[in-house]
Amino acid sequence: MKQVKQRTFLVGALVLLLVLGVTAFLIRYFVSGRDWADFAANGHAFTDGRLSAGQVLDRSGAVLYDAASGTYAEDRTVRKATLHAVGDRDNNISTSAKAALRDRLIGYNILTGTTTGGHKLYLTIDAALNRIACQALDGRKGTAAVYNYETGEILCMVSTPAFDPADPPEIRDGDGAYEGVYLNRFLSSAFVPGSVFKVVTAAAALENIPDVLERRFTCTGSTDIGGETITCYHTHGEMDLYGALASSCNCVFAQLAVELGSDTLRQYAADAGLLEGSAVSGIPTAAGSFDGGTDGELGWAGVGQHNDLVNPCAVLTMMGAIASDDAVRPRLVAKETSMSGLSLLSGERTERFAVWKASTRQILREMLRNDVTAEYGQEMFGELAVCAKSGTAEVGGGQTPHAWFAGFLDDPAHPLAFVVLVENGGFGVSAAGSIAAQVLQAATAESGE
Repeated sequence: MKQVKQRTFLVGALVLLLVLGVTAFLIRYFVSGRDWADFAANGHAFTDGRLSAGQVLDRSGAVLYDAASGTYAEDRTVRKATLHAVGDRDNNISTSAKAALRDRLIGYNILTGTTTGGHKLYLTIDAALNRIACQALDGRKGTAAVYNYETGEILCMVSTPAFDPADPPEIRDGDGAYEGVYLNRFLSSAFVPGSVFKVVTAAAALENIPDVLERRFTCTGSTDIGGETITCYHTHGEMDLYGALASSCNCVFAQLAVELGSDTLRQYAADAGLLEGSAVSGIPTAAGSFDGGTDGELGWAGVGQHNDLVNPCAVLTMMGAIASDDAVRPRLVAKETSMSGLSLLSGERTERFAVWKASTRQILREMLRNDVTAEYGQEMFGELAVCAKSGTAEVGGGQTPHAWFAGFLDDPAHPLAFVVLVENGGFGVSAAGSIAAQVLQAATAESGE
């Protein structure tokens, strides 16, 4: 009888240990299962350390990358144009779908694990539109992007230089042709904004200087602020605030910056989303900076120089927020499905936001439209109602300035905001504006309107 009790106790102890072990395993499985699935030694999702499950597609369903076969899109220019959105073979581009959204491509499920062959990840980008933007950049370093500010969908996201991921070149240290090639300039870089920043200074002036719209300004080509000489490219003469923004008068906006003060301008830059990094479908973006310093330095900061830095995605988002009273933040993932096409919850949510006052946004829309019709030339854009600000950002060291062109379409049928940056491209309108015109014409044509 004693032996039976001992054996019963032993069996009970073993069963308890088994239950505890299974419970501990299940807890670890629930907590760490996704990490186990994402481990490169997982033969269901990786082959020789490379992802072998899932597909990356554009918004129309065109396959941009098939992990099972390791193949990219058929068209070489499309492969280059979508390199930073999709990713390279070795995941050197950390913000690409292959790298940053790898867990979603693997398609881990708590019940089936990784045995289903991964998921299809549909990006919001249009491969054909990216192709046009890449061709318009024509090998120059920079970025071009377009997004729908009503839905948040990024339709175009191109960063150059790029290469064909299906036939990658041998890139050596110091090779200028591929400088920063693994960096997505749209998401992960910050640049001197030049006159694009004058939109922020204008917003601050509209909300803090009661008579700013009634004022008349006179530009003689330069002005002295705190012993610092602020210069313009031209002598602009007499103008109002609309004219000052259209002619991009450094003298006027430097004086307004000093009148507003460093703390106010910094706050308005922060409110516009230009200083802190954000995230696009979980992929982080670069932060910007603003430093007022002395009165002279603050004058230059107010026109987008000094130590100002902005991220192109943040500029795009700001333009979308000016265009709409109910804008949506940019996103890169359209939907996620099983390999058989079953729709899955993607976790994406629509995040609406606004910058500054509604009356301020309305005046800025009018001012940015006036920039195009009065200064840049409507003929460049055909019938498109483009509202924009150019920027020619001095970068020092005898280098050619960066060229910016950013804005939006004031057209309910085409709720599109855009940004173009050409590194060391020269003047904003001539270098970046022409690229924006090509991409916008294609984007509106693609919509079928």
